[in-house]
Amino acid sequence: MKNKLRIIGGDWRSRQLSFVDAPGLRPTPARVRETVFNWLQYEIFGKQCLDLYAGSGALGFEAASRGAKSVVQVESNAQACRSLKDNAIALSADDRIKIVQSDVLRYLEGEATAFDVVFLDPPFGLSLVIQTCRLLEGNGWLAKHAKIYVETERHFDFSGMPENWRQLKSKSAGEVGYHLFERIE
Repeated sequence: MKNKLRIIGGDWRSRQLSFVDAPGLRPTPARVRETVFNWLQYEIFGKQCLDLYAGSGALGFEAASRGAKSVVQVESNAQACRSLKDNAIALSADDRIKIVQSDVLRYLEGEATAFDVVFLDPPFGLSLVIQTCRLLEGNGWLAKHAKIYVETERHFDFSGMPENWRQLKSKSAGEVGYHLFERIE
């Protein structure tokens, strides 16, 4: 079954995208995306963005719509990757949006490129946040003052996060907690 989401700002504002039903896939709600991109309004344009556990692609497509230089979306589900590719082509953005079908943890063990903004929204209940954040920091995936958006269960325990990350913002909506960190060297 196909689901829909609407891009809320930028060049593709109001464009509707389709995505598939997949286990653990829950797109970031529009009101949460609006808050997140208000937080990041001066951090996206011309920047390199990494969208981990991309799922529907809501965060990566929103970043591209708002002027990101490039977006890499990493997703393990083959059907979700096909939807991401179809949406990138429909937006004529397949030159700025790269879709990688891979397990995120395996991907982060590979050759690193430093990103300015990272979106991290793993399936809930799998304890992937801390491990993913440690790989981002330890394997060279982050630019000097990278911003990292993390979406978690509302009462997530952040002990074990990289020590050189500073939390800038934090809010919740229902059972979802969403947080913005900055990497400090």
